[in-house]
This record gives sequence, structure tokens and C-alpha cells, in this order.
Amino acid sequence: MAQPEQARESSTTRPATVPYTAKFEIVVIPVSNVDRAKDFYSRLGWRLDADFAGGEDFRVIQFTPPGSGCSVIFGKNVTPAAPGSAQGLYLIVSDIAAARAELLRRGVEVSELFHGGAGVYAGSDEPYLFGRIRLSGPDPERGSYRSFASFRDPDGNGWLLQEITTRLPGRIDPAATSFASVNDLASALRRAAAAHGEHEKRIGAADANWPDWYAEYMVREQAGSDLPQ
Repeated sequence: MAQPEQARESSTTRPATVPYTAKFEIVVIPVSNVDRAKDFYSRLGWRLDADFAGGEDFRVIQFTPPGSGCSVIFGKNVTPAAPGSAQGLYLIVSDIAAARAELLRRGVEVSELFHGGAGVYAGSDEPYLFGRIRLSGPDPERGSYRSFASFRDPDGNGWLLQEITTRLPGRIDPAATSFASVNDLASALRRAAAAHGEHEKRIGAADANWPDWYAEYMVREQAGSDLPQ
């Protein structure tokens, strides 16, 4: 059966769905004492982006963790949530031990390193992801995504450090590949140099196309995919 003229026209002229980008920008955390919270997040070494007051009844402060594309805001009359009710806020680091040591140096109380019991949930320990229990020490195999430490701000809002050294496939946009810190980039370059040396051994000669090989390596490493051959 032939389609009516109007139906045929709408099916052929309807624009295709265009993917959109949406960058997660802000997390609001509830605090009871704005100046105390500002002092705490300053001690973490986070960047102060804004401290704006609108009269006596409104104030908003924004901080950004180093290397983060997402910021936090808190203040007076910015959220009705109970102070300390924000939990399970993840901070991704490439070296969990170094990150914990830096926070301790800054006078922040941080838990010992811990990892999760495989398939063990709803334990008596404070849950951190899906209710898993905490086992002492970093992940025995030091697997990516598996080692943690935690701390709280003065109101009890709960933060977690999670060590990620290699991303799972598909977790990085190749068009927006970036590194969270100079140390992360330096480490990646050292790994790239070592891998390229092995590559040249395999081909039995110097690789004249090494800039392109390095660029592909960096993108693939951040994406967690197979390395270039």
C-alpha cells in the first residue's frame, strides 16, 4: 500500500538524531558552617573558583579538585539537604598511596588503604560501593579500580579515593584524551618509551614513524585498549 504523500514526506525529511555532549560540571554538597568548609577544602589543595555572597541569606563557594573537570559547590541556602548527607563522592587518583600521603601531609584524616571483598556485600563495615565490605590494604594484585581510601569533611560528607591506572575499554573519548596531572602524563610517557623500545625490537629496526606511534599509544592507553604493534 502506497504511503500518503504527507507521510512519505515526513519520513524522508525528518532530520537524523544528532548526538549531544553533556559534561558533568557541579556536585552540591551540604555543609553547616561555610567558612569551616572553605578552610577544609582549601587545605585539600583544591582550586577556589568562586566565593559569592548575595546579601546575608545567600552565599556560594566553588572548589575544583586538581585535574578535575567537575567542581563542588556549597554555601548558605544552596541546598535543603542535611549537612553531611553527601556520601560516596569519588576522587580518581593514579597512585593511591601517594594521594593518601599527600592528604595526610595536609593535615587531613584519611583511612588506611582498603579493597573490597569479591562478591561480598552488606557487611558490617561502612559500605563504599554497592554495600561491599572493606578489606585491609590495597588490592593484592593492585588491579585498576580496586584500591581505595576514604575521608570526610567536617560535616561528615564522605569522599573516596579510588586508584585507576588503566581505564576499561570505551571509558575515554579519543577526541578529548587528557591526563589529570603532570605526573600521570610523565608516567604514561615513560611507559610509552619502554613499549616503543619493545616495538622496535620486534620489527628489528628503528621506527621512522615513532611520533604517530606515540600518539596512538597515548590514546589507546587512556582508553584501556590494546597497544599499537
